[in-house]
Amino acid sequence: MGEERVKLAKSNEEVQNFMKRVLRDLRALQKMLDEEWFETGITRIGAEQELCLIDQNAKPMTKAMEVMEALGDGNYTTELALFNLEINLEPLEFTGNCLSVMEQNLQNEVEYVREKVAELGGDILLTGIIPTVRKSDVEIENLTPIPRYKALCDAIDNLRGKEYELRIQGMDELLMKFDTPLLEGCNTGYQVHLQVTPDEFVSKYNVAQAISAPVLASAVNSPFLFGKRLWAETRIALFHQSVDTRSVGDHLRDSSPRVTFGNGWLKNSILDIYKEDISRYRVLLSSDVVEDVEEMMKSGKAPSLNALQIHNGTVYRWNRPCYGVGGGKPHLRIENRVFPSGPTVVDEMANTAFWLGLMNGFEDTYPDITKELDFDEAKMNFFAASKLGMDTKFVWTNDRKTSAKNLILEELLPIARAGLGKADINTSDIDTYLSVIEERVQKAQTGSYWAVKSYGTLIKDSNREQTLSAITKSMIKNQKKGEPVHRWGLAKIEELGFGKPSSLLVEEFMTTDLFTARKDDLIEFAANLMDWRKIRYVPIEDDNKHLIGLVSMRMVTREYSKILSGDNSVQINTLEEIMISNPVTVHPEASIMEAMKLMQEKEIGCLPVVKNSRLVGIITEGNFMNITRRLLKALAEEKDG
Repeated sequence: MGEERVKLAKSNEEVQNFMKRVLRDLRALQKMLDEEWFETGITRIGAEQELCLIDQNAKPMTKAMEVMEALGDGNYTTELALFNLEINLEPLEFTGNCLSVMEQNLQNEVEYVREKVAELGGDILLTGIIPTVRKSDVEIENLTPIPRYKALCDAIDNLRGKEYELRIQGMDELLMKFDTPLLEGCNTGYQVHLQVTPDEFVSKYNVAQAISAPVLASAVNSPFLFGKRLWAETRIALFHQSVDTRSVGDHLRDSSPRVTFGNGWLKNSILDIYKEDISRYRVLLSSDVVEDVEEMMKSGKAPSLNALQIHNGTVYRWNRPCYGVGGGKPHLRIENRVFPSGPTVVDEMANTAFWLGLMNGFEDTYPDITKELDFDEAKMNFFAASKLGMDTKFVWTNDRKTSAKNLILEELLPIARAGLGKADINTSDIDTYLSVIEERVQKAQTGSYWAVKSYGTLIKDSNREQTLSAITKSMIKNQKKGEPVHRWGLAKIEELGFGKPSSLLVEEFMTTDLFTARKDDLIEFAANLMDWRKIRYVPIEDDNKHLIGLVSMRMVTREYSKILSGDNSVQINTLEEIMISNPVTVHPEASIMEAMKLMQEKEIGCLPVVKNSRLVGIITEGNFMNITRRLLKALAEEKDG
């Protein structure tokens, strides 16, 4: 999330003063480019590993600050949400055995973090989105308590307003309202950095844009959000919407989201990207850190370009330009933000090798990709790959239509192999990592495919909460083994175990596929509804979806019994006349134990689940039967063991 010492730009004066510094930094960058200040003759690579903290029940664990304290000094940073952390790897020269060294460094770091998290009663997970994440996990209370995160959320709220809708259509459909940008904290990525020279930046950046779609198609690992099966890489849709500061207008005015693939091929220099971002996107944050750029440059010292860096950090390009200073020498990098975290470190290193090989070898096949492929097609390919993964049909060079499998196996893997060889990467590393991509693509078993296939198998005999928890625990188990995802067997319910019931929430077990009625509906309608849908309770809502009553099968049966007994005084027509007004309800974030106690005390068999006066679910004896069965099975297995 960028520079630590940032704050919300609260007044026009603060915005104007900060913009002056941004423009001054831009002029300094122009001068450094013109006078050839930048490091050349060496290429370095780097990576950032974001990871999720998981509790014993396979749910997000909000202990990032405690984990950071336990980790001590090192290349560890917090993220927006308290259930995420990031590891920053030391840069390596792009040659020789750099890939296997990077893998070993990353494995060591991941295991060290896992060890410290285990001491706090949890585990870690490498995934694009935690399958078991709940809406309650992204309430503002779980924002990491660091000023820059609060400033960013406030800035987005100021531009967009505090309530907005999330709409994602996939195999299932997600339509929900949210009131905090912390939703973005669900996203967990693995970023790869490649140092490039100023002279090659334009060409390399365009290559990065062109290859984003196929490399993502082979690496998708984020199919779930809030229990819904959505895109193969749902991170893309979620990130676009969660920090979108645009509002809906009455006219067809073009505007770009702050999370963007871009609007065209890069033509002149890296400066074009910064100029476009300054032109399109308002200042969100400022900083009290002021460096005398002109004086530093006069003395031959490269400035950090603090203001430009902060503004660049609030525009989220999937291929982001980066400026940095190392050893006193400025350099340029392209940051690939496309990849999700996971499924394993080996898979991530295979993705790294594939991308780096393409970046280094693509121009030998396509000297100028902008003459071979329309930008709009590259952009369309990217979003198609996000939705469909390995099922994507790409529009490729010379208006060719090709499948992801054929494009990767027949054309891109040979280019990547040649590109890695061109950098003198060890042959054994090339074979090891690119073979992972080859086998994954041949089997079409990405992380997303494995998860969705596991879901389809498990959901037949389990509820959604059990299914997602089993998938999450299976992911952790397989990551510890280290086998790449194309070798994973499907998740099994036996891997689930059972956590403490007191820590499980109503929203994890409640039924959300609801059939409701209005108070003016006929009793006969409710009777048929119960018969057709095999349900015992029908919540009564008003036109604004506020819960106003509840009707049970017993109540409907009782009224019909009166009629059948010949009681001519019974002339009830509508549900309003028999419903329970203002029934006992429970909040979705209440624990299962609270709900069970409430039902026992009130001697009721059903609890409507209500948030902000609106019905969001229902929990009945049937839900508790599933919980009890799962608990008894876990206890029996523990006793046998």
